[in-house]
Amino acid sequence: MNKDQKSQYIDDLAQDLSQANVFYLADTAGLTVETINQLRRRCFQQGITLRTVKNTLLAKAMERVEGRDYGQLPEVLGGPTSIMFSEVGNAPAKLIKEFRKKSEKPLLKGAYIEDAIFVGDNQLDMLVAIKSREELIGDIIGLLQSPAKNVISGLTGGGHKIAGILKTLEERA
Repeated sequence: MNKDQKSQYIDDLAQDLSQANVFYLADTAGLTVETINQLRRRCFQQGITLRTVKNTLLAKAMERVEGRDYGQLPEVLGGPTSIMFSEVGNAPAKLIKEFRKKSEKPLLKGAYIEDAIFVGDNQLDMLVAIKSREELIGDIIGLLQSPAKNVISGLTGGGHKIAGILKTLEERA
């Protein structure tokens, strides 16, 4: 790669980083070609983009992105690094966890999710538990609907009870 190609690659990567609200950095070193292909296939099926990147170029791309602080993420760039872009915050974490049932890797180096920085493989379980935006909206809607449903069912159920009591009293008289 010559100097112009590197500069273009860094610009493209910086643009991808600036547009992404979620990305994970993973260590895929030591995986066979067949295993990497399986990982890529699963990523594709789940809408995750997987790219292998050079650490120095990724660090320079992170520096070029304005308005974002990547915290300790540039510090974890050592050894082979793959970057996983996703629209859903916990999708790459779930994929990594499931994939590691059969393989030792990929290992999580770090993650950037909506301005939050997570560093280290020990964060994987917590990242799996993070709810997506859609799940959170669904929970909020469910909580908001719950009191209204209770009031309506109380009014509806009470109306039948009152009508039943009045009918019974009428029959007795």
